[in-house]
Amino acid sequence: MKFEGTAEYVATEDLTVAVNAAVTLERPLLVKGEPGTGKTELARQVAGALGLKMIEWNIKSSTKAQQGLYEYDAVSRLRDSQLGEERVHDVSNYIRKGKLWQAFEAGEKVVLLIDEIDKADIEFPNDLLQELDRMEFHVYETGETIRAVNRPIVIITSNNEKELPDAFLRRCFFHYIRFPDPDTMRRIVEVHHPGIKEQLLTTALTQFYEMRDQPGLKKKPSTSEVLDWLKLLLAEDLTPEDLKRDGPNALPKLHGALLKNEQDVHLFERLAFMARGRG
Repeated sequence: MKFEGTAEYVATEDLTVAVNAAVTLERPLLVKGEPGTGKTELARQVAGALGLKMIEWNIKSSTKAQQGLYEYDAVSRLRDSQLGEERVHDVSNYIRKGKLWQAFEAGEKVVLLIDEIDKADIEFPNDLLQELDRMEFHVYETGETIRAVNRPIVIITSNNEKELPDAFLRRCFFHYIRFPDPDTMRRIVEVHHPGIKEQLLTTALTQFYEMRDQPGLKKKPSTSEVLDWLKLLLAEDLTPEDLKRDGPNALPKLHGALLKNEQDVHLFERLAFMARGRG
């Protein structure tokens, strides 16, 4: 069982090594990187390439670790007892299985994605230490222990919004997805926009990387955003000459696909003003 990338996903050599190392070690793969660098998509592509089902657990600020195991609906049981329902005598009727439970009891090996773990509170990773390490947990209401029939491939993503506990990091294989260099970006663009004209791509990527390198930029545009921008350029049938930026036009064409806050728009407007002054 070896991941080598797919036709739809450009995986660098160090990323494929990390995925395969995590699979071999049977440890969770913790993937960090800027938003929009393909961390979530990696899990989908690993599942597709290996022919495995994927179970996705999207983490929010309010998510608790217990929800990944199971939730006991005591309120519904109380209501049913008041109504004299027969099902009230079987507590398992009120157990709602979480994503980890689903992955553990699957009849085959699956990919379990725990997406954006850094959104939850700081105790969330610690609360999953034993379950991810031993691949089992206890259901107190029924007295049963749920063990993984087939140890899932666990991929955990983080946008690096907060530090994760050392004890949690020790149990993971770690990989940081670096922002693609221009050559890798060209390969990514070719996957999504095959046959794009070389001169247009060169001009667009030159502008894109200049924008990312602009001092004072609050939010650097990501891979997903440059793909959206190129899609718009192609839809509008723009030429390299149309993308030309001079003093009065420091903002790139269709910049709303790349600049996502007013501070960055104002930054480029100030640059245009300064350029006009020098002119």
